[in-house]
Amino acid sequence: MPLVKLSFDKSVSVMRCKHPLQFSILTALLATVLMSSHLGAQSALYSIVVESPTMASGETMSREYTPDGRNLSPPLTWANLPEGTREIAVICADFGAGNPPPWVHWIIYGIPATAPGLPEGLPIQPGQVMPDDIAGAIQGHNGWRRPYYRGPAPPLGTPHLYHFTVYALDEELDLGPRLTREDLLEAMEGHIIGRGELVPVYERFGSPE
Repeated sequence: MPLVKLSFDKSVSVMRCKHPLQFSILTALLATVLMSSHLGAQSALYSIVVESPTMASGETMSREYTPDGRNLSPPLTWANLPEGTREIAVICADFGAGNPPPWVHWIIYGIPATAPGLPEGLPIQPGQVMPDDIAGAIQGHNGWRRPYYRGPAPPLGTPHLYHFTVYALDEELDLGPRLTREDLLEAMEGHIIGRGELVPVYERFGSPE
């Protein structure tokens, strides 16, 4: 395979390459390496089945879940949680963006183990109440330092992969608000007993202004 040339978008420090296929391979490899650095000591994790009624791994996300549309948080469901799950957390990140990667689009933790998933369009305004199924859940800070979901907006013509990772935890961690991805991963260390991912794609088309 020829050498992949990388460049950086100064506005959001987005790493990208010139060929979509090479980009997909590169981001997948980056994701594997970076996730393994946090989870390598827990190699016997259960495989949680993560799905969505509106998107699938390897398929294009709806514009509704991006700033090109309504920027809603997408619905997720999960199954095959390991025995002993006491709490669930979700991180959405783009391992092909950020300096260093990944760029974080969404963090939500403190989700009750009884929750079957996340509904579409979670609150983004302070003081709004979470749905009953996920009462007590907290949205942490994304890459923009905002406590809610913010969808993909990759450079035009460059497909990016978005990893929606679900974590099953063996303890209710009783975490506070405003955690970053790094904060959450540190707090979850030693408590992750299951993990699963949904990895859709998003690409924007058109001519730069």
